[in-house]
Formats: sequence, structure tokens, C-alpha cells
Amino acid sequence: MKLFFLFGLLWWLVGNPFLAILVLLVVLYALERRFIGLSPSLVRPFKRRSAIAKWKRHLHLSPHDVSAKNELARLLIESGKYAEARDVLLGIQSVSEHSAEFWSDLGTCELALGRLEEGEAHMLRALDISPRVKFGQPYLRLGEAWSKRDPAKALAYLETFKDMNASSCEAYYRLGSLYSGLGKPAEAAAAFRECRALYGTLPRYLKRKERKWALKSLLKGSR
Repeated sequence: MKLFFLFGLLWWLVGNPFLAILVLLVVLYALERRFIGLSPSLVRPFKRRSAIAKWKRHLHLSPHDVSAKNELARLLIESGKYAEARDVLLGIQSVSEHSAEFWSDLGTCELALGRLEEGEAHMLRALDISPRVKFGQPYLRLGEAWSKRDPAKALAYLETFKDMNASSCEAYYRLGSLYSGLGKPAEAAAAFRECRALYGTLPRYLKRKERKWALKSLLKGSR
């Protein structure tokens, strides 16, 4: 009823039902992004594309800037351009041997490109240099990558990620999804319940970040 009332008010204000629907959708999208966060950002891809272009121009003038190449590779990974990011990272491997972040990023690229053994080796090297690199994210990426080929290994990696991130709803959601895919509904349901229970105990500043995974767990658990 509230939506119908709001639609009617907007129609009265703008004088056009189609424009009223458009304004209503924009308002609902803004509220969803602010308080829930399940929908993708419409602005972030444009900002990322602009940043990528900026760093490429910078590297054209300063081709040996390692920090700039690391930042460019990170943005390319976020954009899903793993092959291009891998090429950038390989260009600075000789000066990044002792960087856990470098090996984690390179491992992410290899895993995304289907080179699981190479990606696993790079991720484990990153963790050997710094066991808590990126808050244990390599374990999560390894769990996702191995979920179809070696579920037991994937579970072990995800369990480790969960143990390292006691306040991560994402870890429980990933575990539940993996259990569900393995045909273990009881274990999946338990993981989804743990996710929702954990969310209820989080301080307010963490709930915004973890809300998406709690809602996804609620949807999965209700099926």
C-alpha cells in the first residue's frame, strides 16, 4: 500500500506515470543500496574504468612504477579482466618475490583462468609469507575454486577461512552453499543458521558489511 501511495504521489508531482515509475525505481534502488546492498553498484564500474585508464596513462609515462602496476592489476581483477591483470603482475614478479599481496593477486588470476594448481601454489606462497594476508581471503578463493573438482579440499580451505574470520557471515554462507552442492542438506542448513545467528551478534558497524550474506543465507535456508 505504501508503494502505491508513493507512486500516486510521484505521479501527481511529475504529471507522468512513466516518469513516476522511473523516479520510484531510483528511490528504491538507493534505499536498497544504502540499507541492504544485494544489488550491484551502477556507479562503481564507471569509476573503476576511469581509474584503470588513469593508471594506464601514468604507466605509459612511468613504465617502471611498481606501485602503479599493483594498483592497475587490482582494478583489473575487480573488473574480471584476469588475463590482463596476470600479464601486468608477471611484469613485476622479479621485484615482488617477498610480497604476500602480489602472490595472492597472481593466485587469484590463475584460479579465475582455470589454472588451479598454479593458483593454489601462488596462494599458499602468499599465506606462507603472511598467514593473514587479506584477512585470509586466499583460503576463500581456494575453497571456491576447488569446490567442483575436489570438494573435500574446498571444505578444508573454507573451514580454515571461517576459523580465521570469526565475524564473517560470508564464510558460513560459502560453507552452506558448498554443503548444499555436495548433497548434504543438514550440514548446509546448519551453516546457514550459523550465518544468521552470527549476524545477530555483530556490532552495528559490521552489520552493513555482512548483511548481504545473512540475507542470502535466509533465502537459501528457506528453500
